[in-house]
Amino acid sequence: MSTTPKRRTTDYRIDPFDLHLFAAVMTHGTITGAASAVNLSLAAASARLKHLEDATGSRLLERSKSGAVPTDAGRALMRHANRVLAELESLHVEMASFGHGLRGTVRLLCNTAAMSEILPRTIGQFLVKTPDLDVDVQELPSEAVIDALRRGTADLGIVADYVDTSGLLVQPWVDDRLVALLPARWPLGRRRSMAYGELLEHPFVGLARDSGLSRFLAAQASRSGRVPRHRVRLGGFDAVAELVVAGVGRRSCPRALPCALARQAPASLHFQMHGLAESCWCA
Repeated sequence: MSTTPKRRTTDYRIDPFDLHLFAAVMTHGTITGAASAVNLSLAAASARLKHLEDATGSRLLERSKSGAVPTDAGRALMRHANRVLAELESLHVEMASFGHGLRGTVRLLCNTAAMSEILPRTIGQFLVKTPDLDVDVQELPSEAVIDALRRGTADLGIVADYVDTSGLLVQPWVDDRLVALLPARWPLGRRRSMAYGELLEHPFVGLARDSGLSRFLAAQASRSGRVPRHRVRLGGFDAVAELVVAGVGRRSCPRALPCALARQAPASLHFQMHGLAESCWCA
């Protein structure tokens, strides 16, 4: 009894140009039209398509006098081919930029506070001054930013100063303490600060559960065995402030808010909580 040996992934030898040709067949509906579109003779195009079928081990096209239509395997190949060709195009564009003097892309990771309020203004000025450098920005909790920097998967990081930055080059960036936005009817008196534990007695309006700031505040609350109770979670500080104004709950946010948001918030208090001080950038 004979068995067909299982084909390994490394056995596949698919030429990207053959994927381009196959995509042209799907577009034009005929091998003749596809051959003309990619500047091949009909014989050469047919040979390359036959080689593609041999490489994948599947019949990809049903050929007839009226044209060519994909088999189930052909449709599956086309789904992958679209992604591969798009990635190759992106690769060529990026590599070409190096040939024109572009130094590269800086990978920057930052926490929620920096991403939402401070970074956009700063990075805008930087990009205007350095047109030959791109920046890839991603939001992560401060702990995850530090981990990525140590693993070498990022170039720069912006974090809160409570995380362990040992082994990294660290510079202070901005002093951006958290404040609590409160409804106008909150009985503040002359108070300008409040313990986080006191705020936990009341419901919150918060950001998404997986945002860096939400994770940090939940971790701080868990130290005393408590969990913040959220009436609702929203995608941005502007929307959160509107609900605080309506009296739905309280909200913690960076002190460096845009003027429009600050005008919406009737009152704010500084947190009394260890570790909520300045942001740092690390490399």
